[in-house]
Amino acid sequence: MILRDTAQTAPEEMDYFTDEHRHPFFHTNNLWFDLVALREALTARGSVLGLPLIRNEKTVDPGDKSSTPVIQIESAMGAAIEVFEGATAICVGRDRFLPVKTTNELLLLRSDVYELTSEGKLIAQTDATPEISLDTSYFKLVDEFSERIPSAPSLRKARSLKVEGDWTFEPGVKVVGNAVLHDQGGPATVPAGSRVGD
Repeated sequence: MILRDTAQTAPEEMDYFTDEHRHPFFHTNNLWFDLVALREALTARGSVLGLPLIRNEKTVDPGDKSSTPVIQIESAMGAAIEVFEGATAICVGRDRFLPVKTTNELLLLRSDVYELTSEGKLIAQTDATPEISLDTSYFKLVDEFSERIPSAPSLRKARSLKVEGDWTFEPGVKVVGNAVLHDQGGPATVPAGSRVGD
């Protein structure tokens, strides 16, 4: 059993790598270790687990694509599953795994697709999760996202939302069915209370 990170995947293999039918399991970034087994592994390996290194290309200022390019070198802790004989994965339902690694996912959680129960659980209010695609030139960073979407639109009746270009959402917007906002060549606004989609 091995863990493979997105950054370890060549661009031409990404479609294969992200095919959830070929690879139905995803790491939820939850690790449980037997501390005795960990101590034994560290002792046997001279305090080095020997996890694979991951090369991430970034810029010094993530908000400025023209800033100095840098290479971040890291190890994914989940890769430790390779080190321990008998290591296993515990399969949990998708309802227990709501990752927020992109602003696409952040928009879903801020919208009315999910509700927070009194027990502190996020519960989906729709049968299917809408597919979100926000233009990374304007929505990649949380500050950019929050500036353009200070109040999340209603997505409960949406199947998909694709935003191309520099759009700002005013409060009370409802997305229905499939919606595409095309690049207007400059800043554009979705007016308060409007409906977008089919």
